[in-house]
Amino acid sequence: MKLPIYMDNHATTPMDPRVFEAMKPYFTEVFGNAASRNHSFGWEAEEATEKARKQIADLIGATPKEIVFTSGATESNNLALKGIAEMYAERGNHIITQVIEHKAVLDTCKRLEKEGVRVTYLPVRQDGLIDLDQLRDAITDKTILISIMYANNEIGAIQPMQEIGKIAKEKGVLLHSDAVQAVGKIPVNVMTDGIDVLSLTAHKLYGPKGCGALYVRRRNPRVQITAQMDGGGHERGMRSGTLNVPGIVGLGAACDIGKREMVEESKRLSFLRDKLKNKLMTELDEVYINGSIAHRLPHNLNISFAYVEGESLLMGINDIAVSSGSACTSATLEPSYVLKALGAGDDLAHSSIRFGIGRFNTEEEIDYVGDKVVNVVRKLRELSPLYEMAKEGVDLTKVVWAAH
Repeated sequence: MKLPIYMDNHATTPMDPRVFEAMKPYFTEVFGNAASRNHSFGWEAEEATEKARKQIADLIGATPKEIVFTSGATESNNLALKGIAEMYAERGNHIITQVIEHKAVLDTCKRLEKEGVRVTYLPVRQDGLIDLDQLRDAITDKTILISIMYANNEIGAIQPMQEIGKIAKEKGVLLHSDAVQAVGKIPVNVMTDGIDVLSLTAHKLYGPKGCGALYVRRRNPRVQITAQMDGGGHERGMRSGTLNVPGIVGLGAACDIGKREMVEESKRLSFLRDKLKNKLMTELDEVYINGSIAHRLPHNLNISFAYVEGESLLMGINDIAVSSGSACTSATLEPSYVLKALGAGDDLAHSSIRFGIGRFNTEEEIDYVGDKVVNVVRKLRELSPLYEMAKEGVDLTKVVWAAH
């Protein structure tokens, strides 16, 4: 077993060697521009991107012409929200989302609010799922878009997309989903889920960084999006810019592997996740799982260790790569906004660790991580006067601390 151990697969994933092999020729041998129509170098590059388009479409139940290539899911989310807000401005100016979306959606909504778009941020229940009645009640005759992530990047909670899709259809509102954490991990089908626009990225499913896609429905209804990047009119006018052929080939290969191996991989990952969860829950007290247990990604475990500071715990397990709070924003010391939205107090939010188990993690690594975390938590609690007081039955919420 090699140290350090990588267990932060919600932040990014290592590239699958099979994906790397598929990409290699497109760096040096097949280097043409996919938009060059006059020679074989361009034709070969275009053929490769079209093959990838089909592989991506097959994974999510779409058609190849509905796939638009982008630089990643942040761009896909921006293109979806801003492009729809602009295109459908005459129909309405109201968007509905939820408080635990990724910042790529929340900050895009904040920008749109400055431009006069009205945004409703739905709360979530303690398990991280939205209330469908609240969603229904939030829709007005000015609502043009609902944007709800498929699965959360911190707590792995999977939203009831089919039900959300039905409500959107009933009301004639478009549905966008940031499905970055779900695609290739659990079955996602834009037809049965009723999703009109969907964001995905390669580096979350064992592909390269810097390449993503946006699915845009072509019929029932035909969704139109205003381009946010102007230029040569690539991607049917929705996203100009020379295509990143090696990246796109990698994204296609990653989707193809995901489609073929998802069922077996999910079983293996949920077995490893449950093994780690059971170890931590049986050997430690005052341990809390954040988010829904029943509706959860198979490889996610987000757990709070009461009376332990998350940062100290990370330092104690510095040969294991995990994250405390959200990886994309963990440069700040604010407690995770996702955990706060579930109703966790600052102390429990600060003491949370997210384990993201991946394709290349082994059972031996899970055993090592379990033992190490248990030992470090015990050591840190020995140093914690709060833990000692709680064990003695002191109600810490009623303690009045002296000011110094």
